[in-house]
Amino acid sequence: MATSLPGSLLGKGNTFPVGWAILLVIVGFLALALPFEAGIAIAIAVAVLVILAGIAHLAGTLAARTTGAFFWRLLVGCAYLVAGVYLLMHPKLSLVSLTLALAVLFLVEGVFHLITYFQLRSVSGSGWILFDGIVTLVLAVLIWKSWPASAVWALGTIVGINLLMSGFTRLMYSRAVKANTP
Repeated sequence: MATSLPGSLLGKGNTFPVGWAILLVIVGFLALALPFEAGIAIAIAVAVLVILAGIAHLAGTLAARTTGAFFWRLLVGCAYLVAGVYLLMHPKLSLVSLTLALAVLFLVEGVFHLITYFQLRSVSGSGWILFDGIVTLVLAVLIWKSWPASAVWALGTIVGINLLMSGFTRLMYSRAVKANTP
């Protein structure tokens, strides 16, 4: 059963996982080439998502059945909108907090990759998952130790490295699954 699980998750090495892996590698190289611009793009994307969440909360006010629920949803929606607009207007300032959040995210991701490796260690190609987990944990430590001084360049660089590693991991794992599939 364990040997069929990775193949089913990756679609037995079909073109979607391979295409996705190649896209991750390309975007990773771009982020490494332009780390500040990548960091600003990430900050802007987060700001837009927060604004969209605010709009969704405001739309939820229409479903409120009581006056208290209406005002609570209105207040939360307005708070999201104000925060999103602030982040959108000050993307450089948000890089510092996003960099810290990225360190936490990479810590969690690295731990999950290690757990996944130990569940699939008997499967061919699973060493790549271990490698990805270790690299991701190292990236988390690098961000944490250099924070906040290098936040402006670190976000794009670290995301670029992570995208490259994830892309190469998925590409190598897809190839290993495809090679072992009859």
